[in-house]
Amino acid sequence: MNAVYRTTIALAVSWLAAGLTGCNLRPALEWTDVKESIRTEFPGVRQLSTRELAEWLADTSRPLPVLLDARTADEFAVSHLRRAELATDVASALPLLEDAGSETPVVVYCSVGYRSSQLAEELTARGYSNVFNLEGSLFQWANEGRPVYRHDVPVRAIHPYDARWGRLLDKRFHSRGIVE
Repeated sequence: MNAVYRTTIALAVSWLAAGLTGCNLRPALEWTDVKESIRTEFPGVRQLSTRELAEWLADTSRPLPVLLDARTADEFAVSHLRRAELATDVASALPLLEDAGSETPVVVYCSVGYRSSQLAEELTARGYSNVFNLEGSLFQWANEGRPVYRHDVPVRAIHPYDARWGRLLDKRFHSRGIVE
């Protein structure tokens, strides 16, 4: 084997191993990598699975958590979890929690979990002791067939955030971010 052939094979193998396709030099975005990155960047944030939240919301013997959506107003307008409140940052979250005690359960979500983990971390630093990030957030929730709403009406559209992160959302849920 000549050196050029060996180099070509080595590059092809490394691209495949890294999840690269064709001329796209960015690695494939995978849920396991995203979740691990979030857990690494926000080690003090408690993670709640989508299954655990669905069970919690269905359990009438437990008090409902406060649901905070850490996405933008445009994203929230397309769809959100039922009974969720828009809280893009800690300044907008605090008034929503004003009547809640510091031990009130709070679940924060966004598209995949980065923005919500940041908000959960900030709320915990402010003394709220029962705060969770919804691991996989709204994208995973929808991908699993769980309901999302617009004005208390079930819908099948979710703002994909952008082209890169939108790859984690099943294409059938992609909206153009336009509210009908």
